[in-house]
Amino acid sequence: MGKIFQSDEARKELEEWYQLFRNKIVAPTESVTVQTTHGENHILKVGDQAKPPLLCLHSMLTSSAHLASELQLLLAKYHIIAPDLPGQSVRGMETRFSYKDDSFANWLLEILDELKLEKIDLLGISLGGYAALQFADVHSEKVKSLFLIVPAGIVKGSIWEGVRKMMLPAILYRLNPTEDRLKKFVEPLMSTWDDDWGTYIGKSFMLFKPDFRIPPLISEKKLAEWSVPTIVFAAEDDVSFPGKPMINKIKSNNRDIQTELMMNTKHSPPTTAEFREWLSQKILDFSQEGRHLESNK
Repeated sequence: MGKIFQSDEARKELEEWYQLFRNKIVAPTESVTVQTTHGENHILKVGDQAKPPLLCLHSMLTSSAHLASELQLLLAKYHIIAPDLPGQSVRGMETRFSYKDDSFANWLLEILDELKLEKIDLLGISLGGYAALQFADVHSEKVKSLFLIVPAGIVKGSIWEGVRKMMLPAILYRLNPTEDRLKKFVEPLMSTWDDDWGTYIGKSFMLFKPDFRIPPLISEKKLAEWSVPTIVFAAEDDVSFPGKPMINKIKSNNRDIQTELMMNTKHSPPTTAEFREWLSQKILDFSQEGRHLESNK
């Protein structure tokens, strides 16, 4: 039994899920490992490596393959470099970082150094958004443009709403994992039902050891001083990180940070072709604008 898995069998099952999502990627993929202070870190590279890199950080209890499978339209411009977050992926190191220091920023700097990347476009979703935000705060000189999708670390939702809408259905599902209870568990999370994603979310809750820590929030002072070209995609119906309060906090402190409120969207964005195209185009458009902003500094 590992530090983050319920059992060896759980890890094997999670590896099968990793392969399922990796098989959804139509572009060439390559697994590499780099050495960090905490051990060897797996990285998934996707697409034409002659194109500019986009470093992507996945959400809690998913993986590099999960995220890359949803971002394939970005391969028209980028090649994707997706490290597996420590303690949050079957391919990640079995270490869960503290939220009381700059562990994520220091870890990611080591990865950039090992890959010989001087300056990057950086994307993060959910917990990966928190890690990306921390890195851009500590090492702003390393980031050309920052794309944050339903990020942790800016606002947090009501504890009562979280317990009522997510924790109680999760406990009931864990006690008796039926299909009906699975759908009630993931309904507050998923904007659109997807068999693979829905089933995986339920499985991940059973197969990983839980981690209920909540990342700290960025201060209003730091937001006011923020200079990295950044766009934040917030979800209107996100129970964990509600979209309207997130945008209000950002805009009341720094109007240079661009925001998009994704209407009728929960924490896990839609998995439809239409949404993927919309999101990819927004990211590609902002990357061009970010280049312009950076060149004018």
